[in-house]
Amino acid sequence: MNILYHERSRTFHLYNDSVSYIMMIMKNGHLGQLYYGKHIRDKEDFSYLLEICERPMTSCVYENDGAFSLEHIRQEYPVFGTTDYRQPAVEVRQENGSRISDFTYQGHEITKGKPKLTGLPATYTESEEEAKTLTVTLKDEVTGIRAELFYTIFEQGGILARSVRLCNEGERPVRLTRVMSLSLDLPDCDYEWQQLSGCWARECHVRKRNLEQGIQSIGSMRGNSSHEQNPFLVLKRRNADERQGEVLGFSFIYSGNYRIQAEVDAHRTLRVLAGIDPETFEWKLNCGDSFQTPEAVMVYTDKGLNHMSQTFHKLYQKRLARGYWRDKTRPILNNNWEATYFDFTEERLVEIAKKAKECGVELFVLDDGWFGARSSDKAGLGDWVANPERLPGGVAQIAEKIEDMGMKFGLWFEPEMVNKDSDFYRKHPDWILSAPGRQTSHGRNQYVLDFSRKEVVDAVYVQISRILREAKISYIKWDMNRSITECYSKALPADRQGEVYHRYILGVYDLYERLTSEFPEILFESCASGGGRFDPGMLYYAPQAWTSDDSDAVERLKIQYGTSMCYPVSSMGTHVSVAPNHQVFRDTPLHTRANVAYFGTFGYELDLNKLTEEEQKEVKEQIAFMKKYREVLQFGTFYRLKSPFEGNETAWMVVSEDKKTALVGWYRVLNCVNGSYTRVRLEGLNPEYQYRNVNTGIRHYGDELMHAGLITSDETAGQVSGDAHHCTDFESRIYVLEGEEV
Repeated sequence: MNILYHERSRTFHLYNDSVSYIMMIMKNGHLGQLYYGKHIRDKEDFSYLLEICERPMTSCVYENDGAFSLEHIRQEYPVFGTTDYRQPAVEVRQENGSRISDFTYQGHEITKGKPKLTGLPATYTESEEEAKTLTVTLKDEVTGIRAELFYTIFEQGGILARSVRLCNEGERPVRLTRVMSLSLDLPDCDYEWQQLSGCWARECHVRKRNLEQGIQSIGSMRGNSSHEQNPFLVLKRRNADERQGEVLGFSFIYSGNYRIQAEVDAHRTLRVLAGIDPETFEWKLNCGDSFQTPEAVMVYTDKGLNHMSQTFHKLYQKRLARGYWRDKTRPILNNNWEATYFDFTEERLVEIAKKAKECGVELFVLDDGWFGARSSDKAGLGDWVANPERLPGGVAQIAEKIEDMGMKFGLWFEPEMVNKDSDFYRKHPDWILSAPGRQTSHGRNQYVLDFSRKEVVDAVYVQISRILREAKISYIKWDMNRSITECYSKALPADRQGEVYHRYILGVYDLYERLTSEFPEILFESCASGGGRFDPGMLYYAPQAWTSDDSDAVERLKIQYGTSMCYPVSSMGTHVSVAPNHQVFRDTPLHTRANVAYFGTFGYELDLNKLTEEEQKEVKEQIAFMKKYREVLQFGTFYRLKSPFEGNETAWMVVSEDKKTALVGWYRVLNCVNGSYTRVRLEGLNPEYQYRNVNTGIRHYGDELMHAGLITSDETAGQVSGDAHHCTDFESRIYVLEGEEV
């Protein structure tokens, strides 16, 4: 790992064993992009990689120079309006109305380690030897705006973290209307675009398309990263797949409005931009003030999609998630929500918890309905005081009862929202986001508190921290059940209303930081009606997230498969729920529900008392299995093997760090008869180890399993007999492979 500056050629080279990133200071003082890809040997001069030629109908920077046009030059942090007609990375509106900027090189600094981003989540290092950071300083002489471009390259993996800070050193305030965290110009557009899209209950579905001339983008203007588009993009060569080929991954560490886009110009060059959504953003930058963008992470690999994902998994597990729970396996929980909804008493909760404890559950979670006048979703939000009818002894008493059983106790909050039917709202009706003279929209009968205001965040913190101090609480489920509408803050002047969306997210981060700092051993799980805010920004504060409100095992195959493109298994909240399922009313076998949920944090979303004795016995076996293998399941190396988007079967696997244990999940959605023989080629095994298939007792060498494959055929490859009890729709198996040196 190194960052070199060659003064004669004015080139920078950032590299490690996996990747090289090369750029130069051009003759106009701007930064030009030379190369991003597989590691190449360093040398003094790469400047010839900046291809410049004279083109017709081109506006040019210099008199008597018909070639130097920014429209056709690959750049690092481009502006609009000075011969470049593509989308810019930065735009500054000045008092005279001009949006023209000219950021030129002033200097640079190379430092060990990685600087912290104040008030924002970001990747980090635990020693200075893990990474190096290049800070390039640019300045616009007319406005006095200084731009600092941060590039951090990590020692391991093809990882580059990028962000930007703008400082107003001029004599006049300006308005930032666009400040992207990352801009990358590539010499060609021969990539397939891959995104994670969907909506509530079907998040993170993999969608693909070829890049064409014009702009393709994903993003959110909802105030949260959203169910609809996850802040993650893949560009892969058309011949790349899970096992091989060049892949570029882009991930944005932010939980609010964002945009990631790719622009292909007429000459098939490609510009990728990632940052805060410019349509819903404006920031007044007074003299002496600065603005820091969120961090964007780029990953390069020539080893396929699985390797790209594994790079993100390891980085986000170990150098984005923080704290007490970062490296710990997660407790198996039982959440009461789908068991009771709002209809519960303390006695009913204790009854559910006792059965959960008997089955081996380690954590009981009390979901929505425990506070205020909360008997439906129409009242109580904002009043974080126990409902005396449901919990006569308060939260402290029910927590004590659960602890006395030998389990931990968890609690649900939705701190960013309020019902109008609440004491909190009646006392502070001006504390919601709402526009003067306009109708205030609701979602799920609730309204969004103005977290851009410190006094609002403070008031919520006081209520929640009081409960956490008074009761034995080991887990918090932090929910957020609606997007922002009427985004207007009564505390900000008219010329700062464009800052509200971003200030809101900074307020959310501030509350998370306060609570996780004061209560470091509480396990926080983020939730936003499932995947509405499943993003890297949240993982910095909460090491796991509720992946989707859709807990149906078949639907979760696609959701968890897509989520794994960027996010580690340890971050995915995965539960076994009742059948028929409450979202799609599908009746799936209990073992299949568990076989999907194993690949996550694992728990139950039902009342185990309502299961038959045979089913309860099966649950005990599932919990024992998860306890035995959860270290591998949650922290092993994850491989996608067969896609649910491409056929009737899905397969994935995890391998322990020492490669001596592997678990393969195999799933078939619809049954068939007289079908094909099936097998799956495995990944990540030691080719010289001999693996015993615990299911069959057969021993296989690792190279056999990876090249000949694991046979998954069953009675469906022929005539199904009446004794084939497992030949049904929604069938699944977990194959356990135990390896040893021979």
